[in-house]
Amino acid sequence: MKNIDIFEFLTEREHTPVVDVRSPAEFLKGHIPGAFNIPLFSDEERAIVGTKYIQESRYDSVIAGLDFVGPKLSGFVDEVSKISPEKKILIYCWRGGMRSASMSWLFNLAGFNAKTLIGGYQSYRRYLKEFLSRPINLIILGGMTGTGKTDLLTQLSKLGQQVIDLEGLANHKGSAFGAIGQKPQPSTEFFENLLFEELIKLNPNIPIWVEDESKSIGSLYIPDEFFKQMANSSVIAIELPVDVRVKRLAKDYTNCNPELLIASVNRITKRLGSDNASRAIKKIQEGNYEEAIEITLKYYDKTYLFGLSNKKNKTIVCKFSENNILKNSQILIETLKEVH
Repeated sequence: MKNIDIFEFLTEREHTPVVDVRSPAEFLKGHIPGAFNIPLFSDEERAIVGTKYIQESRYDSVIAGLDFVGPKLSGFVDEVSKISPEKKILIYCWRGGMRSASMSWLFNLAGFNAKTLIGGYQSYRRYLKEFLSRPINLIILGGMTGTGKTDLLTQLSKLGQQVIDLEGLANHKGSAFGAIGQKPQPSTEFFENLLFEELIKLNPNIPIWVEDESKSIGSLYIPDEFFKQMANSSVIAIELPVDVRVKRLAKDYTNCNPELLIASVNRITKRLGSDNASRAIKKIQEGNYEEAIEITLKYYDKTYLFGLSNKKNKTIVCKFSENNILKNSQILIETLKEVH
């Protein structure tokens, strides 16, 4: 059995399958993206083994574990054979302890070249936190709701710019309406893992475009280390006429279930004001989405301007007259040259 550190692990995983042997609940909370879950114990089994370790003895917990695992050994080998026909595998558990050591022993016995991550998932998370603390050359793409920032980021990427789409990683558009039409959000921990995986593909010395966000995106949070760098980075803010923004947003939400839109308005009633909220809901019920959007935009615009006023670094404003994503992206690239 060979143990490898996080640096060797990150290199070898590019051509070797990764297996997470922790319980399904641990895996669901957060795992190394791309890893396969072959749990040594189910959630219930893990709880029993842990309880025996604490309340009885290490010996009793090991015996209980063997009773659970024994009948499943051949199944583990079958599963890993499907994952890695070349018989090479990387394994990790929580701390690089007994679970990964046991599975590595089994797979090596079955003829695999199995390597175990020293320190397990914890070492991956420690390296992630340290990496996010390193200086990154960020450029913040700001702009009021409806200015098409996500579409612009996509186009900037097509034009060869380095881009991180935080809302794409979070499965959320960032507002009270942001969950509509999106997949379920990951945990905050797994969101951090996804962000790290995107960042290690990029050159930190060349500008990386990222959308202006508050600390939270839906139910999850941007890691402190990264958010602090966002707060201290230069901003290029987009301005687009209100009527153009309204039409963009109406196009996005016209096919949504009206009840979902109404529920989203209800969530911001206190900030929007009860009269405005009631008017917006009435317009949605009438199918007049553009007027409903105009009402809610007043709240979002006010919130955005307040946040922009608190930015520490230089803000350059780009005024666009039309919703031309390609043309506007090219202007943003030229503007970036002024910032750097």
